[in-house]
Amino acid sequence: MNLLDSILSVNRNFVHPGAFPPLPKNPRKQFAIFTCMDTRLVDFLEPAMGIKRGDAKVIKNAGNILVDPLHGGVIRSLVAAIFMLGVEEVFVIGHEDCGMSDVRPEKLKSDMIARGISPLAIENLVPDLAQWLGAFSCPAENVSEVVGKIRENPLIPADVPIHGLIFCPNDGHLDVVVDGYKARECSNPVQFA
Repeated sequence: MNLLDSILSVNRNFVHPGAFPPLPKNPRKQFAIFTCMDTRLVDFLEPAMGIKRGDAKVIKNAGNILVDPLHGGVIRSLVAAIFMLGVEEVFVIGHEDCGMSDVRPEKLKSDMIARGISPLAIENLVPDLAQWLGAFSCPAENVSEVVGKIRENPLIPADVPIHGLIFCPNDGHLDVVVDGYKARECSNPVQFA
């Protein structure tokens, strides 16, 4: 059985009409989380924050990075969440031991070429792989920078607190990097906790 067949088989056993009450589109707790796609966070970050299905909007990408802070998909999603779905606060949550803090561009490029990606395509489309991926060296610094970029975005209202936290994928604790309430009150858009 291949992976698709396995997933569909599990799904057939999972579905029980009426077992899951419909939920509204708007998050019950009126906040959004922008975090990493790391598999260690699945079914771990949300319970560690005390949230359940339907409580928050969750946006994920590799390393919770904003490579295009004005026009990118993350900002688009946050704008939709704030103006269309009632989100009132944003949590940018990075994590310890993030793979994006250990990107080796030359290895990545050779792996891509080994899998059939044209070297010319790589050179023409993404000549700086590390920059394109949004590689960083320190997860906490990345969270602080992302909070600043979101805070400075002209499409994000000034009254929306943008918090920055670091999550431990081993024990589930959270550390505050940026307290969005304090940062909102100061003239400096980003304040470390």
